[in-house]
Amino acid sequence: MKGTSLVSAIALLGLVCAEASAVEAEKRPNILFAIADDWSVHAGCYGTPWVKTPAVDRIAREGIRFTNAFTPMAKCAPSRAIVLTGRHLWQNGEAGNHQAYFPADLKVWPEALVEAGWRVGFTGKGWGPGVANDASGKPRRLTGTAHQKRKSPPPTKGISDLDYAANFSDFLDATPAAGNPWCFWYGGFEPHRGYEAGSGASKGGKKPSDVDHVPGYLPDSDVVRDDLLDYAYEVEHFDAHLGRMVAELEKRGLLERTLVVVTSDHGMPFPHVKGFAYHDSNHVPLLIRWPAGLKSPGRVVEDFVDFTDLAPTFLDYAGVDVAKAGMKPITGDSLRPILEADHGGRIVAGRDHVLVGKERTDVGRPHDWGYPIRGIADADFLYLRNYEPSRWPAGNPETGYLDVDGGPSKSLILERGRKDRSDLFWRLCFGMLPADELYDLRNDPDCVRNLAADPAQADRVRSLRDRMESELRAQGDPRMLGRGLVFDEYKATSNAGFYDAYLRGEKLKAGWVTPTDFEPAPITPRP
Repeated sequence: MKGTSLVSAIALLGLVCAEASAVEAEKRPNILFAIADDWSVHAGCYGTPWVKTPAVDRIAREGIRFTNAFTPMAKCAPSRAIVLTGRHLWQNGEAGNHQAYFPADLKVWPEALVEAGWRVGFTGKGWGPGVANDASGKPRRLTGTAHQKRKSPPPTKGISDLDYAANFSDFLDATPAAGNPWCFWYGGFEPHRGYEAGSGASKGGKKPSDVDHVPGYLPDSDVVRDDLLDYAYEVEHFDAHLGRMVAELEKRGLLERTLVVVTSDHGMPFPHVKGFAYHDSNHVPLLIRWPAGLKSPGRVVEDFVDFTDLAPTFLDYAGVDVAKAGMKPITGDSLRPILEADHGGRIVAGRDHVLVGKERTDVGRPHDWGYPIRGIADADFLYLRNYEPSRWPAGNPETGYLDVDGGPSKSLILERGRKDRSDLFWRLCFGMLPADELYDLRNDPDCVRNLAADPAQADRVRSLRDRMESELRAQGDPRMLGRGLVFDEYKATSNAGFYDAYLRGEKLKAGWVTPTDFEPAPITPRP
């Protein structure tokens, strides 16, 4: 009799635990993380009339729109590594560089979710370019299991043929309706270059006059305006698939149980933006929708947040402890207090600035060296420290300025520079830079007037540099501790030794630039 009672008690306890586990799972949201490739803060909800983004705008209306969201590093692989680890580029070892070997001991939050029983998948671009293997040499699934089978005819030659939304549907079809939540990474390849020239006009129905603002670092010409319209058309492709995914969630009754986060890895693939550290380089769109855990939808939040905050946010809502999951300490903080606030504007005290930086963003300099930068941005100013100002910021001229993707805008500015090396746009996008840069973001958000040499700004430069470097030292930045050379010593996973091989006459592929980008001979540097 006692044995029967004991068995019954154990069975009852098991049932209670199972029900408790089911209730706890119900509290945890599914996660749809949508990250575009090279999308600046251009969307209808951000006030851009020449980019139509109904899906993104819906997330803004029904969620939160952040106005001061940043990636700390404006290049694909290192930026995505920050998203995955919650740590700054200077804390991620080799993963702080582009075309890197991802450290085997650097665990990421999708891996932690898988170990916690989640089903995790992705379509499109996950982390990369680079190599990510475990200690035994086996490839890792940093963003989950790939879902890349479904294809559809792309609207232009420059757009991927992946049917992202159909691949998401396949993922949902293969995911049990009951049980642990799921996480899906939608990594659109758009609006990364190359573009089909003229597609913004011919297929998107856009006109050069639609562009309401050409940034001050680009010539205001039809060449640049058409280039911006082609970029806009690819942003709209990303948005269209996001809209289909949201509609699919709605059809399945899953939308209200899903945390939707939309962003981009960094700014647009234009000179002075991607691969640099200016405001437009690091400033990204960020929108979050989560009905069950978000108060007062439609809010606009002005707190400064960055990509180190995404990992702790996902893990927080997933109920996964960072230390127990075996991840390295996370630098960022969960965004939950912002989501659960009942007002917009500034919410969390202390979120008044971000740190940014850069190491190697591409090969093309002697010895595969990078262009190391650290910076700090607040609501008023951006301060940048260039630690190797004798190097070419955009990459060496004779090897095609490889830090800048090829395209009509780049080609136009290079032609202007060949006619006149004092050309303003060539100097802003490809010329040498001083050790210190300071920009008044309220009056010069395009960052074209460097105030660092102004004696009236000396105290501000010193104060911002001291604050920045103090935080970097606390975070263990090798560059602050006399070990910055380590970033130059990390080997690139592709095109290693490009500079020396190219100068020896070897025919090398650099498909991200145009053949005419290469100068016929080295240029004598001048400030």
